[in-house]
Amino acid sequence: MANVKVETRKATTLAYIEHMGPYDKVPWNEYMERLYGFAKEKKVMPGFYPMATYTNSPACTPPEELRSEIAIPIHGDVDGQGDIKVKKLPAMKVATISHKGPGSEFKNTYAKLTEWIKESGYEITGPPMEIYSKKPEVKGGETILYAKVLMPVKKKQ
Repeated sequence: MANVKVETRKATTLAYIEHMGPYDKVPWNEYMERLYGFAKEKKVMPGFYPMATYTNSPACTPPEELRSEIAIPIHGDVDGQGDIKVKKLPAMKVATISHKGPGSEFKNTYAKLTEWIKESGYEITGPPMEIYSKKPEVKGGETILYAKVLMPVKKKQ
């Protein structure tokens, strides 16, 4: 099946903004500008790859109630400010799959990853995350996204 891997992720400190509403309506550019500005102002080094945690399933939650955290990794000790919060994401085992395509195809990527997890004797232990490896590109009128989809997992007992 798709190129799914299981990895152990190190603990990471994140600066993030909580977003409520449809996942495809997140104001990415605004949030990234604010998060990288926060890191600069606080004199902490930002990581290279922005990420997001998606708390709810769009299949089970009305779009206006979807919750996500849009984040950047940071290196340094700092407190949040205003609606920019800081937290430590613990070390964890994750199943991962790469996604290169329009956002409308994320459901297929998630379905492949979820199927692999079930078939491989794992269970999901937390909300999915996406790490974005490069800026989206517009090709043929369609926005192409480059992401690594991660789901926290553990082996079934």
